[in-house]
Amino acid sequence: MAGWAIAVHGGAGVDPNLPKERQEAAKKLLTRCLTIGISALRSSMSAIDVVELVVRELETDPIFNSGRGSALSEKGTVEMEASIMDGAGRRCGAVSGVSTVKNPVSLARLVMDKSPHSYLAFSGAEKFAKQQGVEMVDTEYFITEDNLGMLKLAKEANSILFDYRIPTVGSESCGAAAEAPPMIMNGLPISVYAPETVGCVAVDGEGRCAAATSTGGLMNKMIGRIGDSPLIGAGTYAGELCGVSCTGEGEAIIRGTLARDVAAVMEYKGLSLQAAVDLVIGKRLDGGGKAGLIAVSSKGEVAWGFNTVGMFRGCATGEGFMEVGIWD
Repeated sequence: MAGWAIAVHGGAGVDPNLPKERQEAAKKLLTRCLTIGISALRSSMSAIDVVELVVRELETDPIFNSGRGSALSEKGTVEMEASIMDGAGRRCGAVSGVSTVKNPVSLARLVMDKSPHSYLAFSGAEKFAKQQGVEMVDTEYFITEDNLGMLKLAKEANSILFDYRIPTVGSESCGAAAEAPPMIMNGLPISVYAPETVGCVAVDGEGRCAAATSTGGLMNKMIGRIGDSPLIGAGTYAGELCGVSCTGEGEAIIRGTLARDVAAVMEYKGLSLQAAVDLVIGKRLDGGGKAGLIAVSSKGEVAWGFNTVGMFRGCATGEGFMEVGIWD
């Protein structure tokens, strides 16, 4: 019997000048979610149930960019995305463009379990949510004063702001020297790179892997933009060997099919989990793409990697290892 393992993330690309109190608040939430997941795994809950449980908790707290506190689109609305995948049988479910579903990850789970499809979006996803009786809330529930302020700044800068939790003073240089060129994504200047998507991967005592990812997307994103988080094989993947959840520049993650590639090099090259993660982060993010990911293997291993300054993360194994961190 394999040992269990779990990892959570709250986004990659942290500004080194992030205030200590915000660092501690993020680490406290990650620790709480990790503890919830550990307890569930110790009580023999299946991996797929664990990742849904943990991501629901992350979606309910406004610290990260998912569920409550989601990034706002160019129209000041929320278009949330989530996906979930059960490595046992490679079943999956995903949603995009939901605006009144309190916990998008649970709607993704219902798409997997209760619909003939793998992916529902916008009005179709909202209709399905009502049919399934999931908890719905007014759109105001998701919109925070911080996000309204950052959307205003993004519009003034004609910019997509990835991180809306970091003070904007000096952020145009991303904490670098004043003469450093501004950061760019798809031709648009960005203030600080840190999307703060959330995710969880777990392997249970039976060796079953699962993964789930949830996000509000990008601040000031175009209406209808879909990132990597709901795309199976890009932002989320789970199979017989591993479970993976990604975070970072969605467009780069999509181009690199990051999550699936971790599993692929394990399957076809025989790499270990950490070696697979290192290879994918090092080789598959073309064009200067920035991202990070967490992963578990069916053997009870846990791994993570990123090419950004930092990544909000936590991990634990049945052998007693536990860590919560931000920096390398």
